[in-house]
Amino acid sequence: MNTKLTLRMDERLIGQAKKEARKRGTSVSKMVANYFRGISSREKPAGALPPITTLLLGSLRGSKKGREDYRRHLEEKYL
Repeated sequence: MNTKLTLRMDERLIGQAKKEARKRGTSVSKMVANYFRGISSREKPAGALPPITTLLLGSLRGSKKGREDYRRHLEEKYL
């Protein structure tokens, strides 16, 4: 169910928002809704990992690689 929301903003900002919405082929209401959806999906507890780190979690699960392998890799790369 959609509910009306009234926002108070500077007229120039409203004009810019409308112009951007036209450019994107959408409405200001949809842009605001998408913004709020993005905020709620990005909420993370304090100390949360960055997105790239989260994507990598578990990528080596089952691998036989260990600290020694990583040390050797760094030595080969930088020495």
